[in-house]
Amino acid sequence: MSTNSIKASSTFFDRFNNQDIVKFSLTNQNNVTVSAISLGATLYEFSIPTNTGRTNLVLNYPNSGDYLANPFYVSMGIGRTGGRIKDGQLPLNGQTYQLQTNEGTTTLHGGPNGFNTQVWDGEIVEEDGEPTIQFHHTQLGSEDGFPGDLDVTIIYRLTNDNTLKLTFEATALNQDTVFNPTYHTYFNLGDNDTILKHNLQINAEQHLEFDDKKLPTGNFLAVENTPFDFRQTTSLGNAIQDMQSTSEKGFDDIFKINDDAISNTIATLQDPETNRSVSINSDRNGLVVFTANSFTKEDMNFSRTNGIGIPYEGVALEAQNLPDATRFNNFGNIIIKAGETKVHEIDYHVEF
Repeated sequence: MSTNSIKASSTFFDRFNNQDIVKFSLTNQNNVTVSAISLGATLYEFSIPTNTGRTNLVLNYPNSGDYLANPFYVSMGIGRTGGRIKDGQLPLNGQTYQLQTNEGTTTLHGGPNGFNTQVWDGEIVEEDGEPTIQFHHTQLGSEDGFPGDLDVTIIYRLTNDNTLKLTFEATALNQDTVFNPTYHTYFNLGDNDTILKHNLQINAEQHLEFDDKKLPTGNFLAVENTPFDFRQTTSLGNAIQDMQSTSEKGFDDIFKINDDAISNTIATLQDPETNRSVSINSDRNGLVVFTANSFTKEDMNFSRTNGIGIPYEGVALEAQNLPDATRFNNFGNIIIKAGETKVHEIDYHVEF
């Protein structure tokens, strides 16, 4: 009989493109369960016990095919790079690589053949006496248009203090390339259909200026005296209301994390009605906040709203390096040299 404090299981989920999709689960001593499916190494479930049963704190779909049937990357693994790359052109080592585009002339979230589109090899692997979920995939340059081949492992670890630790390990196999992965995790911590009553705090004094294609200009804007000021715990609904005059009618923006917050708590989301919260730790300098402004009834989420997608149904909090970083010398380093291995981690700590 296993003496592990974390329990693990794997089950058949469904089939996608004639491939079996597997769901892997970890459950801790507090009956918190984290599940992931092999399509996109997607975070499927962050489920907590309640007085009336269970609540999943992240948005999900009932079928694998739903995940790629809309443009919203719901809780999927993102890479090689999160965010937008201008004109699909990647400057690297004095050369410019033309990437595949998937948002007009832009390459978004790794392009049309990024991490989220892949069926990953998954397994339960014991580390330090506890089970982990490990997904592996070799991302080929011939597959996604980026320079070189990248050997990638994503590891899910669940602790007994209710923290999900997501680790990305990548090795550049044959030439210099870029590595800036994230998770496009949509949270809804409450028992309501939207996150408009949630509070958000972000350790960021600045956010990125965008052009009309939502591409960074390279300029940083102060959050002070703007709807982007989440330095103190702030009503997300009120901030969204302040953004109603903009074309986005909410947030799809990138915050520059303060230097002293990197590798510590970069943001905290809270639902005051249930007193549930999630704190995010990251070792990188950016956080994307997307408040699902453009969700429609076609964007189904059965677990929340009986198959009807609605605006503000969740908030995506995507911890990453600032995007398109090879274009701007003050955005940080996302280059991974040939033969080099890089490791990044995002932690979600839940309290309820």
